[in-house]
Amino acid sequence: MAAVDDENSLLGQTSCGSLLQQLQQIWDEVGENDEERDKMLLQLEQECLDVYKRKVEQAVKSRAQLLQTLADARVELTNLLSALGEKTYVGIPETTVGTIKEQLAAIAPALEKLWKLKEERIKEFSDVQSQIQKICAEIVGDSKHSESPSVNETDLSLKKLDEFHAQLQDLQKEKSERLHKVLEFVSTVHDLCAVLGMDFFMTVTEVHPSLNDSTGVQSKSISNDTLSRLAKTVLVLKEDKKQRLQKLQELATQLIDLWNLMDTPQEERSLFDHVTCNISASVDEVSIPGALALDLIEQAEIEVERLDQLKASRMKEIALKRQGELEEIFARAHIEIDTDAAREKILGLIDSGNVEPVELLADMDNQITRAKEEALSRRDILDKVEKWMSACEEESWLEDYNRDENRYNASRGAHLNLKRAEKARILVNKIPALVDTLIAKTRAWEQDRGITFTYDGVPLLAMLDEYAMLRQDREEEKKRLRDQKKFHDQMSKEQEAIFGATPSPARQLSTKKVVGPRANGGTNGTASRRLSLNAHQNGSRSINRDGKTRPVAPVNYVAISKEDAASHISGTEHFPSTP
Repeated sequence: MAAVDDENSLLGQTSCGSLLQQLQQIWDEVGENDEERDKMLLQLEQECLDVYKRKVEQAVKSRAQLLQTLADARVELTNLLSALGEKTYVGIPETTVGTIKEQLAAIAPALEKLWKLKEERIKEFSDVQSQIQKICAEIVGDSKHSESPSVNETDLSLKKLDEFHAQLQDLQKEKSERLHKVLEFVSTVHDLCAVLGMDFFMTVTEVHPSLNDSTGVQSKSISNDTLSRLAKTVLVLKEDKKQRLQKLQELATQLIDLWNLMDTPQEERSLFDHVTCNISASVDEVSIPGALALDLIEQAEIEVERLDQLKASRMKEIALKRQGELEEIFARAHIEIDTDAAREKILGLIDSGNVEPVELLADMDNQITRAKEEALSRRDILDKVEKWMSACEEESWLEDYNRDENRYNASRGAHLNLKRAEKARILVNKIPALVDTLIAKTRAWEQDRGITFTYDGVPLLAMLDEYAMLRQDREEEKKRLRDQKKFHDQMSKEQEAIFGATPSPARQLSTKKVVGPRANGGTNGTASRRLSLNAHQNGSRSINRDGKTRPVAPVNYVAISKEDAASHISGTEHFPSTP
């Protein structure tokens, strides 16, 4: 080992000259001739040239490689700057002086930084594009899409990155809007399911499994298909709600009609307040959970069916009640009908079974409606008839009052009677105008309807004509009475002048009342022309339009004016009325 080291050290210390000299010594010792020596020297020289040539070739090749590396580095530098959108970069040498290796050493740091920047940009682009791709997949409903986005490494500029960021913001905004719309739809579905008594979780899960409350808000589906199906579900539920409400309102109306028909107590009605409370509500106003549940509607249907069956068993009672209502309307309107025949006809129809109960009640309802319309058309005339009768009553009272010899005495209530007499005279003076108005309105009513206006079965115009005739007869009677009184007064004065004071013959005279609108005739009418409005004798009772009875005073006298009353002495003569 030491010998090898010595040899290597020896070879390191030798040079070409020393080796050539040593070779000459060896040739001398061997005895080589000159030709051999020249030949060997030429061979050594050729071998040296070959070695130099190889070294030169290697050096040229190495230089070419370095130049190519430098060119590639410069191209890569240009490409990186272009891809990153940079026109220049700090650290890139502006001049190209120095050896090739120096130039490479100058470019290498900038190139390394640009590569690192490129990798960072690629990562940023990949993140943004991944989010864009994810949101787009959520919008189209492609939940299985998981491929990584491909980044275009030729354009990694900040401008392009900003474009992707803007696109991402738009998509995030759209996602937020879609999510808000989805939540609104889900909330609407929840409210509708609550009102309709339906399973909310089952309903929304059928649209998309992610819509139930077990998943987070950001995990809910916002795809076009989900939004479309949610909108369709809301429309279906709203239509179902509308139909159920309409059905429930129809049932509530039937319940109320049946309750009113059969006088159902309030305690029994209150059991279905949850049904009748929405009878006039709109679709949007119904928001109570379970208000339109199917079991509630079914319960109302069962109750309506039960009441219908009960109504059939109580048909006679209900029909007669309707007939009573109809008769009351006619009685208030003073229209005479044959009540016994009507009731017998109703009972006969029910017993025969030839008519449906519903149809019979509907027909009676129509009759009641027509009767109310008829009564309404007669109201104005009946009001004036009542005023006329009241005035006639005051006229009769005034007659009695004027015949009272003690009316001016200071008795209890005399001042009240005096005030009433003053009012009665004013009212009685209005009777002719009131009668004329009544005649005009009655004739107009008859011309409009083509029928006779009757009051408790008696033609009203005939009654008014009779009253006018009686009033005229009364005026003539009053005139005759005044003439007779003057004659008796004159005779009395002559007798007093001859024989002294004698009893006044006027005390022996009496006056009979004239038959008027309430004092003559029968209840159902007679052939006589002078039929009364209510066919009662003096002091009987009549039914006014409120269905109440009130006493009827004799109203068949024509009022005597103040002058005639003052001219009376202690009594007046009575004469029979005109037949």
